[in-house]
Amino acid sequence: MAETIKLMQGNEACTMGALAAGLQFYAGYPITPSTEIAEMCSEELPKGGGKFIQMEDEIGSIAACIGASLTGKKSMTATSGPGFSLMQECIGYASLCEIPVVIVNCQRMGPSTGMPTSPAQGDVMQARWGTHGDHSVIVLAPGNVKECFELTFKAFELSEKYRVPTFVLTDEVIGHMREKVVMPDPKSYKMPQRAQPSTPAGYKPFEADPDGGVPLMAPFGKGYRWHCTGLFHDETGGPTGKPAKADALLRRLDRKITKNIDEFTDYFAEGLEGCDVAVVSFGSSAMAALSAVRRARKEGKRVGMLRLKTLWPFPDAAVRKLTASAKKIIVPEMNLGQVALEVERVVHGSAEVVKLGKVNGELFHPDEVYAALKEAF
Repeated sequence: MAETIKLMQGNEACTMGALAAGLQFYAGYPITPSTEIAEMCSEELPKGGGKFIQMEDEIGSIAACIGASLTGKKSMTATSGPGFSLMQECIGYASLCEIPVVIVNCQRMGPSTGMPTSPAQGDVMQARWGTHGDHSVIVLAPGNVKECFELTFKAFELSEKYRVPTFVLTDEVIGHMREKVVMPDPKSYKMPQRAQPSTPAGYKPFEADPDGGVPLMAPFGKGYRWHCTGLFHDETGGPTGKPAKADALLRRLDRKITKNIDEFTDYFAEGLEGCDVAVVSFGSSAMAALSAVRRARKEGKRVGMLRLKTLWPFPDAAVRKLTASAKKIIVPEMNLGQVALEVERVVHGSAEVVKLGKVNGELFHPDEVYAALKEAF
């Protein structure tokens, strides 16, 4: 079977990417603007022997996905802001217990119920720090429909490999717009697989190289002795209150992500070499920003664009590199400056950071970003 061309919606592309990665279990609760993902999973998963279940709420949804993942099934759920808030306690549990799960958050206006059908990008910090305590996560941000497919597939690869909750952070515009997508030949997919032990003898579910190692993960119900607790635990999974054990566990969870940051870092760049002004954006805001950047470049302005596909771990090195020439960095985002704060932290005064926030439930128009570029020169 060769490549195929499809007219696809972003939410549909997320679902197709998950199915291509071997999705076997989906539990979710309908919520605008992510509901199409659940609807499509309910139709497609049973065709291949997978399971779909509509839960009573988002807490039950993420808990069911965690349980399915423990049995060895690739699991996913999808939601938006209010549902994402409800999932945070279980996300912390999955982080500490190193349980792979993929969560799509199709962002909308908040806080609270907000504006359910309006786009926003206000969940950036929540995706990283929504649950309490220090914890490891990976957050990917598609900028078009094709990337909804690609980055959802990649989310499964990373979640399974590093035993970590992984988020696909889209928004109402990316989730609902339609674009032509060239679908790769299914035979070209390399199905993500988690590393498993070969024998139950001597198995310790949390035994790993202390310098960021990832433990082998045996599926529940296959003869392995397992204890999975949200308490701090030792290599056997048994609860521990020993300071040295707690310290070692938390540092290993952090190190398994930070030591591999080059694998996670992904972005699109255009015109950055020698630019005087750089634009840093992500998701649907970046579409308007790129149009404005190209317009300014046609007029002879030395402007470049960095579109982030990975939000967490934050791509410090890629952003810091901008300061080699750029003296101003403009950050258009549909919030009050969540990514801009990270850019400020990274550049540390080496360039002026201009926050271009928008929180009225409307997508950026290229003219708005272009006006900010004109003012920058």
